[in-house]
Amino acid sequence: MDAILECCAGLDVHQETVVACILFGSLESKPKKTIRTFSTTTSDLLALTDWLEEEKCSHVAMESTGVYWKPVWNILEAGSFQLSLANAQRIKNLPGRKTDVKDAEWIAQLLRSGLIEGSFVPPAEIRDLRDLTRYRKKLLQDATQEKNRIHKILQDANIKITTYISDIFGVSGRNIMESLMDGEVITVEKLNQMVKGKVKSKIPGLADALNHRLRSHHRDMIRYSWSHLKFLEQSLINVEQKISECMAPYQQEVELLTSIPGINQTSSAIMIAELGADMSVFPTDSQLSSWAGVSPGNNESAGKKKEGVFPQETKR
Repeated sequence: MDAILECCAGLDVHQETVVACILFGSLESKPKKTIRTFSTTTSDLLALTDWLEEEKCSHVAMESTGVYWKPVWNILEAGSFQLSLANAQRIKNLPGRKTDVKDAEWIAQLLRSGLIEGSFVPPAEIRDLRDLTRYRKKLLQDATQEKNRIHKILQDANIKITTYISDIFGVSGRNIMESLMDGEVITVEKLNQMVKGKVKSKIPGLADALNHRLRSHHRDMIRYSWSHLKFLEQSLINVEQKISECMAPYQQEVELLTSIPGINQTSSAIMIAELGADMSVFPTDSQLSSWAGVSPGNNESAGKKKEGVFPQETKR
């Protein structure tokens, strides 16, 4: 492999250690190498940064290993060298040569020959926004799971409230649910006070649907899920408020994105969190669509085309 870098380093990152290999020397001759191992504590990572700068490394590369690369990247990105994150699938070493030292040396060799294409790593503020939007998604999923549990318990107790109220977590449904958890007898008169809007016309049938076999066990189970659901809803409010604060510098981008049919404030926040606001990092629109996972791949062997795999957000 032809060399194009005189001094570069490859890092093999693990949970507790980082093995660093520096290759240096003339481009026409076999490079010399220096290998050191550091722990992943902050003090040692700062020492790693100082060492790389003292050795005058112009480029440093590491592979994306789970979440372990993130704290290393957060500290090394302040260095004066060019930092690259490599896709682990594209820089696999040869079979039978799998050690930490050899992995670090292999990464350094690939980097010295210009064979590592760095993955897109957005700035810290975009990474923070990405954490928030992905956490909001998880909170929504957890809230949906708790709602489904409550639906299941109501069916177990033969309460057919969903026949008359499509969303039992609206104002009317929540009033009824709280009365059920408190063990109150729900009469037609009480329903007139609890339900709102179009549901009032369904009160006679709704009263019959609430003729239940709700035991104390059912009430306890509903109360557990109900308390967790209210906690998740409050957490969602807090997270969405934080997302709004993080989105304040990107109002111009939000206006452009929301001008697209079907894109609202929430969608625009997700798009900026995943792609960033600087599109110059994607040389072409094809590379942008490929990163977003909406570009069809071509995986063909022996005349047969194989299905592609959609990129997982946790791997980015």
